[in-house]
Amino acid sequence: MPMSFFVSRQARIGDVAALVGTTPRAIRHYHDMGLIREPRRGGDGRRRYGFQDVVRLLWIRKMADAGIALDDIRDAFTTTTTVAVVGTGKSEGDGIEAALARLEETLAAQEAKLARQRARVQRMRAEGSRMGLLSEAVTGRLKNLPAGSLRQADLDALLVTERIFGPLGAAVQASRFIALATHPGIRAESDRLDAAEEALDDTVAVDDPRVAETAAQRHAFEEILMTVIEESGGAEEEAALLDALDIAHPDGTKDTLEPDAKDGGMSAFEAVTKLPHDFSPARVRCAELAQELATRS
Repeated sequence: MPMSFFVSRQARIGDVAALVGTTPRAIRHYHDMGLIREPRRGGDGRRRYGFQDVVRLLWIRKMADAGIALDDIRDAFTTTTTVAVVGTGKSEGDGIEAALARLEETLAAQEAKLARQRARVQRMRAEGSRMGLLSEAVTGRLKNLPAGSLRQADLDALLVTERIFGPLGAAVQASRFIALATHPGIRAESDRLDAAEEALDDTVAVDDPRVAETAAQRHAFEEILMTVIEESGGAEEEAALLDALDIAHPDGTKDTLEPDAKDGGMSAFEAVTKLPHDFSPARVRCAELAQELATRS
């Protein structure tokens, strides 16, 4: 049956909406946006739509389903020429073609983002939810440790370090936790020192003898830990990592937040100063004294 048979029939908005696969509310919105002219009303005061209105609505629906924004569809309708380019299915100066090009770029960016997200999820499933949050440079150094030898606090510290100093910085710090995980005696002494430092709470004065005593013990422990790291080959691995950092950034510019610097290019020093902590004045003084001892060594 020829399509012209239906041309003279005027349809109500509900019928047109059902035919096109949309809703009367959406069609009214199209009117408000200027996507399609508002048709004349019949004697009963209701809108009456013709065949060309249906065609227009079908075009709008198809383009919207393809992801083209309604504003772009409206602009395309107002700027599109009708000069066909033979063999291409396009029109010269076609506003819709420009909208499609922008949409394709957006979808490509979204696909790349989804691919990165999927890779991260796969790593988290393969490495464990917490280990998988760290970069491969860090997890590569931790993979062969005995099961359960790493603590949540170890991984938390590495996560913060990676954020501030980057994956290579965290990979270097991993030497510390590798030593703790593989030397039970060193781990026990570390736990004892941690408890001693936590005991330096707000009830302890900064000049209390326990502050200097704990600082001296921390300094001695750090020297022992460094010896263990060196004897186990960890220092050589750290040197290789630092060499890789120098090669990647010979101008020494790698001093911003990682894995990207889109947070205003904050330096590592600035980031450290922004880290919250609940250390008491006595504990802060203890850390200062331990640092002074390390500087004099």
